[in-house]
Amino acid sequence: MTAIADQPLDAPAAAWTGGLRVPVGIQGTGLYVPTEVVTNRDLVSTLDTTDEWIRAKTGIRERRYLAAGMQNSDMCVRAARAALADSGVRADEIDAIVVATFTQDQPLPSTALIVKDAIGAHSALPLDLNQAACAGGVYGILVGSHLLQSDSFRSVLVIGAEALSRVTDPRDRSTRVFFGDAAGAVVLGRTVSGFGVLSWDIGSTLSHSVEVPAGGTRAPASARTVADGGHYLKMDGRVVWTEATARLPRSIEAAVARAGLRVSEVDHFFLHQANLNIVREVMSVLDVPAERAPTSVQHLGNTGAATVFTVLDQAMRGGSVAAGEVLVVSAIGAGFLWGSLCLRHGPQVAPTYSEWGMT
Repeated sequence: MTAIADQPLDAPAAAWTGGLRVPVGIQGTGLYVPTEVVTNRDLVSTLDTTDEWIRAKTGIRERRYLAAGMQNSDMCVRAARAALADSGVRADEIDAIVVATFTQDQPLPSTALIVKDAIGAHSALPLDLNQAACAGGVYGILVGSHLLQSDSFRSVLVIGAEALSRVTDPRDRSTRVFFGDAAGAVVLGRTVSGFGVLSWDIGSTLSHSVEVPAGGTRAPASARTVADGGHYLKMDGRVVWTEATARLPRSIEAAVARAGLRVSEVDHFFLHQANLNIVREVMSVLDVPAERAPTSVQHLGNTGAATVFTVLDQAMRGGSVAAGEVLVVSAIGAGFLWGSLCLRHGPQVAPTYSEWGMT
């Protein structure tokens, strides 16, 4: 994606970095979406709704469903390989893999470990973020950025993926129409001072408005929980709207201010693709032209932890993000957990062995 810098670019004035000693940037992106397209018309044949209602309320026209016989980790592996190829980093050079998903293959073993084994990242530390939901992409990048503060870490692979078709009730129109399946990934590494992650804002408030009520110690799996549909995702859409449209603009404003910038100076907004109307409302509250926030929700639906990566990869591979431009990545997920990152896109730095205390 970005050629390795022989010499650092002229860096902008120093900004608040929350204590990041090592500047961390995005070296490459990758995306995988399943081939099966499920349109609104496909769904309305079994749900009490219409194509017109779905498009008016959500902006979604179609979504992708993972093929039978495939699992979440298969999507993760494909997105990971795409991001590695884009970055020029080999799998055996990855020091950690962070996988954000709540639709993991199974409770054990680790999905990150499954991915590590599949791509040949033999030295990587596998980490799973299993309950950050749609905020998982943002939280994964933040965790990866902090791992890279250690001299033992040079490259971190962050993946956000969901197979939401597997956890939504085919009979429930309040969830089924919203969600799809996808995986996205980024490779994080060193950049030069003044670039990469400049600042962030995170927050949370406990709510059961979006939940999977069964399958844990609160309601262990049983014939009754299965019969009651307790293992399917439940969602109060009105609460989601209220929380998302209130939390995201404030979080973005806080992150941008900490970077010493104004919201009007942000070139690209990569927002959680929960609902087209939410994206538009957030941009309206920020008083920023809507075209600065690319969208994928119309064709992919809400893909949970993958959503911010779908629009990020789309922009990066399309060449619309230039070196020196300012990006915001922002999402909110069940919990509620939310967060925003402010970054300045810059060059990749290839560390020498001496930088790592190696001979």
